[in-house]
Amino acid sequence: MSDSIVRYSDKDLQEFKEIIEKKIARAKEDLALLESSYKNDADNGTDDTSPSFKSFDEGSDTMAKEANVQLAIRQEKFIRDLKNALQRIENKTYGVCRVTGKLIMKERLKLVPHATLSIEAKRNQ
Repeated sequence: MSDSIVRYSDKDLQEFKEIIEKKIARAKEDLALLESSYKNDADNGTDDTSPSFKSFDEGSDTMAKEANVQLAIRQEKFIRDLKNALQRIENKTYGVCRVTGKLIMKERLKLVPHATLSIEAKRNQ
């Protein structure tokens, strides 16, 4: 019995696949919003011709833009991690801890569908 492979059933994998695909769609929407917020800021309005003290505003705009760029980078990594999880579903290795080889709890996978470590392995990091 020791050579039996530990894995989730095809039914479970299909359920996780649906969760992940929804998360990818949502993450792509969020990424598009973030990208548009820092790419389309040059709206060429008339307010840039009026003489006003804008240096503070410009500083905070720049900080907000940088924060959005950082969020976008994290979002891209999240999407990549989710796509990797889909690949593991195809390979039927999804939900197996890469350290312990045991199944990752379903509750954890529903919250963090791109997880590759069980709580046990995560604690021992």
